[in-house]
Amino acid sequence: MVQKIQSLFESLRKTTPVMSTSTLPKSLFFHLVSGEKGMALKVMDADGKEVEPGYEFYSGHERQILKEIARLREHNALTIDWEGMGAGNEIYINNNDYLISLLLRSSSFVNTKGKRITLVPGEARVRATIEEQKKELVVSMDLWHDHKRMKKAVPVTESFLMSGAKMYQVLPLGRYFNSLALFETHLGPDTIEHYLTMLYSNLSNVDVDYLGYTIKEGAPKTTRPALIFDKVSSDQSLHMKVSVTYPGYSPDFFDSFELDHLAVVNDLERSITVSPLVHGDIPGCLQEIRRLLKKHAGFLKRDKTVYVQDNFLIVESALAIRFVVSELPGLLARYTVMGAEKLKSYKVKYVQPMLDLRLDHGIDFLEGEASLDIDGEKFSLNDVLKQYKKNAYVQLNDGSSAIINPDYMEKLIRIFKKRKSGVKVSFFDLPIVEELIGEKIARASFKKSREIFLGFNKLQRSRKKLPELNATLRGYQVQGFKWASYLHKHGIGGCLADDMGLGKTIQAIALLASLYPPRKRPSLIIMPKTLLFNWECEIKKFAPGLTFISYYGQNRDMDEARNHNLILTTYAMVRNDIKTFKKKSFHMVILDESQNIKNINSKTSKAIMLLKSDHRLALSGTPIENNLTELYSLFRFLNPSMFGTLADFVKNYLHPIQKEDNKEVAGELRKKIYPFILRRVKSEVLKDLPDKMEQTLYVDMTPEQKELYHQRREMYRNAVKQEIKKKGLQKSQFFILQALGELRQIASIPEVKSDNRIISPKRGMLMEHMADAVAGGHKVLVFSNYLHSLDCISQDLDGAGIDHLVMTGSTRDRSAVVERFQNDLECKALLMTLKTGGLGLNLTVADYVFLFDPWWNAAVENQAVDRAHRMGQKNRVFSYRLIARESIEEKILKLQEKKKALVDALISSDNASIKKMDEADIDYMLGGE
Repeated sequence: MVQKIQSLFESLRKTTPVMSTSTLPKSLFFHLVSGEKGMALKVMDADGKEVEPGYEFYSGHERQILKEIARLREHNALTIDWEGMGAGNEIYINNNDYLISLLLRSSSFVNTKGKRITLVPGEARVRATIEEQKKELVVSMDLWHDHKRMKKAVPVTESFLMSGAKMYQVLPLGRYFNSLALFETHLGPDTIEHYLTMLYSNLSNVDVDYLGYTIKEGAPKTTRPALIFDKVSSDQSLHMKVSVTYPGYSPDFFDSFELDHLAVVNDLERSITVSPLVHGDIPGCLQEIRRLLKKHAGFLKRDKTVYVQDNFLIVESALAIRFVVSELPGLLARYTVMGAEKLKSYKVKYVQPMLDLRLDHGIDFLEGEASLDIDGEKFSLNDVLKQYKKNAYVQLNDGSSAIINPDYMEKLIRIFKKRKSGVKVSFFDLPIVEELIGEKIARASFKKSREIFLGFNKLQRSRKKLPELNATLRGYQVQGFKWASYLHKHGIGGCLADDMGLGKTIQAIALLASLYPPRKRPSLIIMPKTLLFNWECEIKKFAPGLTFISYYGQNRDMDEARNHNLILTTYAMVRNDIKTFKKKSFHMVILDESQNIKNINSKTSKAIMLLKSDHRLALSGTPIENNLTELYSLFRFLNPSMFGTLADFVKNYLHPIQKEDNKEVAGELRKKIYPFILRRVKSEVLKDLPDKMEQTLYVDMTPEQKELYHQRREMYRNAVKQEIKKKGLQKSQFFILQALGELRQIASIPEVKSDNRIISPKRGMLMEHMADAVAGGHKVLVFSNYLHSLDCISQDLDGAGIDHLVMTGSTRDRSAVVERFQNDLECKALLMTLKTGGLGLNLTVADYVFLFDPWWNAAVENQAVDRAHRMGQKNRVFSYRLIARESIEEKILKLQEKKKALVDALISSDNASIKKMDEADIDYMLGGE
């Protein structure tokens, strides 16, 4: 035992190098340099020469580092590099994070410029930013820390990156961390999914910023086995391969790369779903194919009829013919078959049928006969679909089997509905039908219906007389009016889905103004309660010739309401009074903020579907907020015959798109709805827009709020009169400011004066608009004079799951807040007091600004809005002012309009004095009308 221990000690005994201490470098420096295999560590002296001193002559951190370098060099000397590059004397630290921790403790750890490398505290993130530039996508890979972009960051290990002399720690990027630079590239739009699939399969913990799309984690996806016929050689032997594939990808993609994740881009929902990728059992599939071949080889009584190498097979001609004829039809249901067009000599034909139609005209459906010409033989469409569903192929008269592209057959199944005699096809599927039959046959088969679709292409140049409006419509708004009028002319429903702030309301009013007064029946406009007064104001302002009534409140009378051109009401009123509404017929029903019917099973959605009208229109900045079922709910209202039942929609579109990631079906759905959803985003109409658009949103006070407001108003009115009579106007300034201030609070945030019993209706309106803006990919600023307002709005945003920041006078590190808001993709809103955000901030990522409780000095408001509307802002800025109707807020706006000189004079910017208000102005402010 003693001998064994002595032997162990002897093996661990150090070998003292033969070195004179006079030749030892007095100063050592540890440099990180770029090498062939990554970042390498070199030991340098003070003159910049590489040295290899023994660790025995040093102490402290230098000794530890040198000792570890010696160990690694000894390990390298014993390592065989099978790639032929040789381990050499280089010390690479690619996978040695512990070395970084050791080096960072030394003051001699420096970069190539001799500057000490230090670790920046906190976690950094790598972000792939994908931007549209001209007709391509440009990807930049950047390191972000504390919401700032670090320049020229270089990977050191999978957990450390370096920029200059700063070291940053990130979550592990995976074994291909050194390939970050390869992912910085230019892409074609059709390759984005392939790129993201490669990125997520090779790198970990990388953020992706792609046009504001939401990144989702998806359920595992499984590749589908593929049987690929490569060629039939001159001796009729068959060359084929067993592989895997996935819709939208070629088998070569999976053969060439190691992929463990799949990225699916959904343009309709503006999302990217990243799913773990489960590969199909290629060995099992290969074993199945070999078993089938062996079975038929037994019938032929032949040996050595198959040559196998990996997943590639060469099959002798007689066996190949028997296998293809007998087994291929059964394999079609489970395998993706590619290259079937090369099997003609085996009596298997890969054919492209010719569709022929004889249809009777109609607006919702066209009915008639449909047939397919398959390799010169004519079949009824219903017979072909029956054979396909049973056998996955069609038997021809010459005994051969016709294989038709499964995507083509599934499209026919989606489009054509079987009838006792012939087929039925929806009017809305005609553009897709034309793609199948060609323009010439389409002109003969459904000329009238076809002309309706062609008319959409002519709207840009068409002439349509505008109604008389107290406004000049911008170019894109004129096009919106033409589009809505065209739909109305042909009895088709549509959704005006312009980006928030582009004037959907005035475009709808223009349409209504063109219809009345000739129309006898009224039109019904349904909206959230918060928009009622805004519609009233817009109609009065732009189309005073239209008569309207708000069907809302206690004294509502449907018979009286029907004496007007327009009936304005809310979703809640329709839901509650549906027994009254469903008995009446309207010329038109318009849904504003139509996402209110997105839940197909809600009472509101069911009530809306019971309404009777000749025409229907929807307005929404976010027609789809979460999933495709919302699209079905919208078009079930607009055009009930477009998709049929919910079960039909789920089978034909929802499952193929969301479960199978079928790009062809997604493209078909886009084509189907494209003419009937008109969406313009700000970037498309910039030339038509001013740099800054401002709008006032009016909000009705709640009954409880109104009661409290008028009680305090009357009290202060009498008290102010007594105060002025007693002390005079100048000496009563403080008391007047106190009165005005309290009324402003009750009008805007009554919670603060009612122990949170009365909830401000402004909060509901603000949340509706903010949710709309955030869903559209915008960032938002909200300004308020009151801290309690910011607290309440913050609670509402928390409840809606919207990431946001709050900045007030007590915020210490304002720059950190600004940096996060400017650079954090997840942070969508910044709430501020007017004084905090009025000056000195650059917030150009925001293009929507809300003034929750406006300041009387317009210049102060403009300064706040200009935090976003300034140099560096790439988008138009939309500013909204929330005003409580029939309150001091509305009165001050009217007084400003009446006395332009008071815009900057009513109350000074520091809230210290009243400048030019006389007693009549004060009496007006505190009066009841």
